[in-house]
Amino acid sequence: MRRAGHHIKSKLSALPLNLTDTRQAKVSQALPGSLTESIRLQRQMLQALLIEPMKALSSVCADVLMQPEILESLLVKSLLEFNYCKQLFVLDSNFIQITQNIARSGADSKQLGRDRSGRPYVVNIVGKSDFKLSEAYVSRNQHRPSLTAIQVIRNQQGDLLGFLGADFDMRELPHTGHCYKEPDNWFQMKGDPSIRRGLFYQQRVNSIMDQNIDEAMDTMQELMAEYGVFHCEFHFSKSRATVWHKDDPFVYHQLTINELTTLNIFLAFPRRTYIDRAILPAGKIKDVFEMFKKLRFADENIYLRTASLNLVNGLVGLNFSCDGTHSMRYNEFLDKNIDFWFGKLGPV
Repeated sequence: MRRAGHHIKSKLSALPLNLTDTRQAKVSQALPGSLTESIRLQRQMLQALLIEPMKALSSVCADVLMQPEILESLLVKSLLEFNYCKQLFVLDSNFIQITQNIARSGADSKQLGRDRSGRPYVVNIVGKSDFKLSEAYVSRNQHRPSLTAIQVIRNQQGDLLGFLGADFDMRELPHTGHCYKEPDNWFQMKGDPSIRRGLFYQQRVNSIMDQNIDEAMDTMQELMAEYGVFHCEFHFSKSRATVWHKDDPFVYHQLTINELTTLNIFLAFPRRTYIDRAILPAGKIKDVFEMFKKLRFADENIYLRTASLNLVNGLVGLNFSCDGTHSMRYNEFLDKNIDFWFGKLGPV
């Protein structure tokens, strides 16, 4: 039965402690191997390639700025020195383009006379530095992810004469290293406000997976420990699971509750030794699944909706009925008990 209104209100007042906490766990913005750090290194590499060549070219451009043909010839010759650059161009002090776009395939006159003052790569260019590498943007003509480097052109007296620009197609840039590493510190994301507002006017419906949860989790544990599955997701309300296998990691397999509760499923997957890249010890899989089960049944209003486990990065993913999502390292997850998630809101 649905709980009485006063009990609902007491639960609402207690919610900010954990599941609906509006504060996100603090995450370092430059962890080694993180997405932020990978982006920073890419920008650092590109800036190192560009700062000195663009400064040198701008000083030469200053001497021929009023001679368009000579200026464009200079850009043609200089383009060979700019690795990965798609095109060069020059603007006057009012951000009006005074040269054609000089690309490796030839000159493009369509942009001659174009007013670039509204483009993101020239905003606040005059100020702290005469060089600026833009944030990524979608190019107006080709509709591709792009970057633009802008160098201020000055005469010997330091007066601003114009701007030298270099465009880059992000698909053609070299990469500094391997794909970034997903951070393993705990973070949470708030869910859809409309779902959260109606949270206590709904309650968990016992699904077929709920009725067979021990058998389903035993099967999944065996698949991960002995049959090469390295990532799994339980969709409790839909009574399904999704798995990824080490032999074909680009393809996922969806398993129904009927498939998860028959021993014949082991005939469909090749036997494999425990994945060597696994961070999570095989013996801890059952402990993680037991905690999933507790979070699924601990409360009638706030309950686990989906849960995932990845052996390679050791991350646990949780999505609750309030639509809140959490990601954390398996050992941190196992260190937290039911009281951490629910306080006094539901049974352990």
